[in-house]
Amino acid sequence: MSVGYVLINVEPGSEFSVFNEASSLPFVVDANLLFGDHDLILKIEAGNMGEIARIVVDKIRSIKGVQNTKTLACAEL
Repeated sequence: MSVGYVLINVEPGSEFSVFNEASSLPFVVDANLLFGDHDLILKIEAGNMGEIARIVVDKIRSIKGVQNTKTLACAEL
């Protein structure tokens, strides 16, 4: 199982709608609104990092209001 965190910036005023849609996705195991440089952080679990990359590109970035994302891959030691 691979884990990644996705930092998300959204259009002003769309924080709650993006949060609600993103947190309801089946591969998102935790979601939090943030103060500071980013608006939202998601914890994603998938079979491998390739799946996480596809999820971010196909599912997260397609949510209306998402401006950009930064994915942090957890080390698999």
